[in-house]
Amino acid sequence: MTHLLLPNTRRPGLNRRQFIATSGGAMAATLAAPSILRAQDNVLYVNSWGGPWLDAATTHLFEPFTAATGIRIETISPVSFAKLAAQVQTGVYEFDVTTLGGGELIRANQAGLIEEMAEPFPGGLFQNGAASHAFATVLAWRTDRYAEGPQNWADFWDVERFPGTRSLQRYAARILPIALLADGVAMQDLYPLDIERAFASLDRIKDHVTVWWTAGAQSTQLLRDGEVDMIGIWHGRYFEAEDADAPVAMTWNQGQQERAYWVIAKDTPNMEAAQEFVRFVTSAVPLAGFASQAAYGPLNPASMEHVSDEQSVRMPTTPANYDQTYEQDMVNFGGDIEEVTERFEEWILG
Repeated sequence: MTHLLLPNTRRPGLNRRQFIATSGGAMAATLAAPSILRAQDNVLYVNSWGGPWLDAATTHLFEPFTAATGIRIETISPVSFAKLAAQVQTGVYEFDVTTLGGGELIRANQAGLIEEMAEPFPGGLFQNGAASHAFATVLAWRTDRYAEGPQNWADFWDVERFPGTRSLQRYAARILPIALLADGVAMQDLYPLDIERAFASLDRIKDHVTVWWTAGAQSTQLLRDGEVDMIGIWHGRYFEAEDADAPVAMTWNQGQQERAYWVIAKDTPNMEAAQEFVRFVTSAVPLAGFASQAAYGPLNPASMEHVSDEQSVRMPTTPANYDQTYEQDMVNFGGDIEEVTERFEEWILG
């Protein structure tokens, strides 16, 4: 099994497994921690989201991990479930570890695409994913467009009271619950989803959604530059626009919380380093720093001892924010996620 590497990271003529094997003796001479090889050329490949996620991960996860173990981090973007599946099936590995949301984690675990995982902290394991942090999809709008912006998803759907351009993510598992909220379903009654009702609700808004965004940076740009008047956006990307002094506002009301999990690609040739990495990045102090900078909610309870009150205000898991939101429930989704995703894509293109 091999990795696709960036230029100048291996000697010509060697695949990555051969490279690791031939350099093992030299690496072993510099061991400083059990089970981890320390050497200049020892590299772990991490699938990255980019943007604020990458900035925070580099400062609080990647660089401290390298300092502690000698293992250099190379990032591969964007995060892609398809790439995870392809590399496991072909044996050509582009990355060793990645993060997945609950829906894709269940799919990956069922398909045998990820390694079995030890619990990183009490309650921190789900479907062979190590719990990292929570993020939320929230409703945001331009304050230069609305004196009083939409306060819930029914308002977002109300094109008469709130005329203007709209944007939502092209992602079925996130959008169908929002469509049900817009149709009057209470947050506590969302799951299992009424798939037919959700698509009927989507039919009412389809012609008014001018952009179905597909990347976090795109959503920030749409809001920041005023290309749309309101948007469903990840909370961290919203704060990126706010911090750029864009005239924007948001509400936590009816925000959709998701949990992100670290996973290890099945049979990756860099298994020991990947396992050590996951243990490190889900430990209390590194995770607290990462979550604080990126405004995520750390899922290791011990991390909160290292988060200030000022930092917690932007976190979706802070009680005052959490109480206004609901958690995505992929275990009780209400249908086959693959089939629903295919139907959603057909609906988008229809």
